[in-house]
Amino acid sequence: MINIYTDGAASGNPGPGGYGVILRSGSHYKELSGGFRLTTNNRMELLAVIEGLKAIKSPGQEVTIYSDSKYVVDSVEKKWVFGWLKTGFKGKKNSDLWLRFLEVYKKHHVKFVWIKGHNSHPENERCDQLAVAASKQSSTLAIDAPFEAEKNKPSLL
Repeated sequence: MINIYTDGAASGNPGPGGYGVILRSGSHYKELSGGFRLTTNNRMELLAVIEGLKAIKSPGQEVTIYSDSKYVVDSVEKKWVFGWLKTGFKGKKNSDLWLRFLEVYKKHHVKFVWIKGHNSHPENERCDQLAVAASKQSSTLAIDAPFEAEKNKPSLL
């Protein structure tokens, strides 16, 4: 059994953002984080889950993901994302990340648990620290290219 704890953050939403992940299995413990110069909180929440699942080396694992993001947890647990996939994500944001999520999700047996954010949950608090710190690494922030490309599209109105 692998437990993954995740959190995402964005200052300005959109603005600089980051994600934080903790993977825990028995005595194994690993932290991951990354930051982007312009992104949204929801993108970072979802990217945290993706990066956590990508870090698992062997397929077919039993995985529980703990997230304070209703956006992510409800989209999967209520099976909305699978309906969005059938409609080509028409009218939905973050389709690039949802497609990446579905690729890594199908490799494991995943269940989600929603936890209340900023409620003294030790792993959630640590993930928040990792996400915020990553968002503030101004000299090393990556480019969230799909988001920036979409944001910079000219309006048809």
